[in-house]
Amino acid sequence: MVFVLTVDQRGSRSTSDLVPELLTSLNHRPRRTGLLRRFERTAGDEVQGVLDEARATVDVIVELLRSDSWYVGLGIGDVTEPLPRSTRAGSGDAFVFAREAVTRAKSSPHHVNVVGADPHGAEQVETVLWLMASVLRRRSERGWAVADLLAEGLTRREIGVKLGISQSAVTQRAQAAGVVEEQRGRVLAADLLGQGVAA
Repeated sequence: MVFVLTVDQRGSRSTSDLVPELLTSLNHRPRRTGLLRRFERTAGDEVQGVLDEARATVDVIVELLRSDSWYVGLGIGDVTEPLPRSTRAGSGDAFVFAREAVTRAKSSPHHVNVVGADPHGAEQVETVLWLMASVLRRRSERGWAVADLLAEGLTRREIGVKLGISQSAVTQRAQAAGVVEEQRGRVLAADLLGQGVAA
């Protein structure tokens, strides 16, 4: 079982091409694991990648949700093996599901959808991602600054010094940013994917 992400740029007719920047971010981020086949442009403003780790898949989806510029389709299932070197040449259920998911995402309130052989399991993963998307959409730049530093492993005291604010202000910003909710959402979504609930 693998995870195929098909991602299409939103509003591409009225904005510049964001695909080159996205490909650099997704394929060259330090410590990126779980990438079976690199993300590639498949057609127009669409990219596709193949992953085999649940947590890495969730991390990529959160990155995409943060930019708020993409329709995200996650397909969960088998692929035809051996996988070709090029993502574009891949085939199998996961690729078909990802195509269906990104099509659904274009009419989804949160622009992310999940399709797998088990509709109920896919819906469970999708529900967690939707809840996370609603949290991330409300997060301010100040909230992101705190969330990013917490993700780097800094303590609240260290973040306060770095940002020039009190430790209690750091805590308040983290709460307003829904940092704990996001962290729990990441874990839950990864656990559900890891258990193969949608496959």
